[in-house]
Amino acid sequence: MSWEPHITVAVVVEREGRFLLVEEQSERSDMVLNQPAGHVEQGETLEQAAIREALEETGWDVALTAFLGLYVYTPPHKPDVTYYRACFLADAVLHHPQRALDTGILQAVWLSLEDIAASDRLRSPLVLRCVQDAIAGQRFPLQLIHEHHG
Repeated sequence: MSWEPHITVAVVVEREGRFLLVEEQSERSDMVLNQPAGHVEQGETLEQAAIREALEETGWDVALTAFLGLYVYTPPHKPDVTYYRACFLADAVLHHPQRALDTGILQAVWLSLEDIAASDRLRSPLVLRCVQDAIAGQRFPLQLIHEHHG
């Protein structure tokens, strides 16, 4: 068994007490809730990846406002895989309702903290933890991340 690290990004977007999530099909074919999130592609910065994933998965242009934190998760059913999630806070800027969403994304939804906390369909514990950290006021400047591409 070989270990696989995965570098991912996620975006917490709050508007009027609700948070932007996606309903997506998981690898196990059940529908789960997640922040707009995904893998960083070659040549992208973390910030570029976060903005791209938000648009592709929700149809929303977002503006990053802060770095929320780095979250590490190893799923119990995949002990040889670890996800390193760079999570950002963002404002919703412009919605493109006619834009096709990524494959596997059923829809984007706005949910309250109570709805998220009560759900048994969260993709991982990181979904709720990121929202809780955002509500608690955790924020770091975007300049915390320095990317040097040579």
